[in-house]
Amino acid sequence: MTELSALVKPPEGPLRIAADPSDLSFSLVIPTYNESKNVGKLVSHLCTLLDNLLPHQYELILVDDNSPDRTWEVAQELMAQYPQLRVMRRQTERGLSSAVIRGWQVARGEILGVIDADLQHPPDTLGQMVKRVQAGADLAVASRHVEGGGVSDWSLLRRILSRGAQMLGLLILPGVVGRVTDPMSGYFMVRRRAIAGHTLNPVGYKILLEVIGRGQVGDIAEVGYVFQERASGESKVTWKQYLEYLGHLVRLRSRGRIARIRQKFPIGRFLRFGLVGLSGVFVDMAVLYLLSDPNTLAWGLTRSKILAGEVAILNNFLWNDAWTFADVARSQKGIAARLKRFFKFNAVCLSGLVLNVLLLNLIFNVVFGQQYRYLANLVAIAVVTAWNFWMNLKLSWRVTEVKKTSK
Repeated sequence: MTELSALVKPPEGPLRIAADPSDLSFSLVIPTYNESKNVGKLVSHLCTLLDNLLPHQYELILVDDNSPDRTWEVAQELMAQYPQLRVMRRQTERGLSSAVIRGWQVARGEILGVIDADLQHPPDTLGQMVKRVQAGADLAVASRHVEGGGVSDWSLLRRILSRGAQMLGLLILPGVVGRVTDPMSGYFMVRRRAIAGHTLNPVGYKILLEVIGRGQVGDIAEVGYVFQERASGESKVTWKQYLEYLGHLVRLRSRGRIARIRQKFPIGRFLRFGLVGLSGVFVDMAVLYLLSDPNTLAWGLTRSKILAGEVAILNNFLWNDAWTFADVARSQKGIAARLKRFFKFNAVCLSGLVLNVLLLNLIFNVVFGQQYRYLANLVAIAVVTAWNFWMNLKLSWRVTEVKKTSK
């Protein structure tokens, strides 16, 4: 049995392309996941095409996300037959877009390209794209929406979603999306110099927006192609990809403001805290109704609110300890540590409860009027939620104490 060639070591660190001198004309990255049945045919077709187009001046870089069907191993066996092929197996990272950038980071070409491994991107289109870049374009995009382009067999729903995503993109980020007719294309090539030195942070399957939005891309050329149906395997297009696309547009539109906010404020943890707080709202509302409504116990509003709030606090602590701050709770085991967290949480929330009661009475008696007791309570809860989260983050669950230096 022939000894297998060595795999390319996956790069680490920021997703940034170096501006190193290039000793090849073209590097084409092929991101894969469970494509073992397609990879042999694709590599053969690409090498036949590029041997005529760019003899001895190209490389193929297959980046596999540790596929269960061992796509990386099938590709590795092809390396003896196709010396232009290099294979990278990623075991700690996932995602098509980051796979493309990791491939570009080890590439030696002056032109960097990407093509899907599922045979839905016709390799023959590469020739036209290379010629456009050689003629002076910084970016050449294979488009389904220019002359010569189209889709082979898409359902009406998928066509509507694709066009709808493009229209939303034009509204949210016209300066980027408006530069190409097919912003969701995953088949293109770009000059290294246009993206070198820029940290890329793509989302999901679509990297073209990131290249245009963060790179220094001048002239753009588009080449029509017909999107083919898969020869084998399953489509990876889901609703999640469309949502990620929209999120990516918003993030590019923010020009880094969202990223800076996330560094200072843990949005994901806050959303979990908010969901837990929402469960507490129902507990709070139910107890407040039982205690204060004229048709039940008809207790005073302030006394009822204090008792309802305390019951909600207990509910919220149990959920936050088990979910929102579970990583911190796991590092601080034991009943004593948990009781300590609960007393801190209770103290913070009681201070928030005081604020809540003050706001409730202010809104109830002054702003909305006395017939809107539950709306006033809901507004007060929303205002105090941010206070409770921030104070608990800094006091009850001390995230800064999770990692301890070993002695």
